Amino acid sequence: MRIFLLTLLAVGGAYAQKITVEFDQAADFSKYKTFVIRNGQLNSRSPALNSELVKKQIEADIERGLTAKGLTRLTEAGDLNVRYQFGSARRVETEAYPAGWRGWGTRIVRVPYTEGTLVIDLRDPSTRSLVWRGIASQDKSNASKIEGKLDDMVRKSLEKYPPKAK
Repeated sequence: MRIFLLTLLAVGGAYAQKITVEFDQAADFSKYKTFVIRNGQLNSRSPALNSELVKKQIEADIERGLTAKGLTRLTEAGDLNVRYQFGSARRVETEAYPAGWRGWGTRIVRVPYTEGTLVIDLRDPSTRSLVWRGIASQDKSNASKIEGKLDDMVRKSLEKYPPKAK
């Protein structure tokens, strides 16, 4: 029973999201009050992940996250330009299981899955420099599950904005 629980915990961690944040140490994040969402890019062979609806969902999530941080969305020039890129790739992993008489043989099973990565960049248009980047990765899932996790990917990335002063 103990081994079963440990296996469940390991599998749960394998399907988790990974969030990475990078930022310009010299940037004064208190001066940013407005933002504009610029052209986002989707790169996926899955029709479920490469559609106008996914773009609208990501942009709505970004707007919700940044307005919760006190920023205001504009349609023209703002203090920050927001650009995002979302991509997914199909992968296949092989797993070996005992099979055959008394388990002496081995059965190889191909397990397909999809990896998705969302990159959100915040750029300062006055200096044309990248001031903050959030990278969210969702591993080992299928395309429809990744689409359902986009809200979490955006939310968890933007939770780390603005960066904490060191």
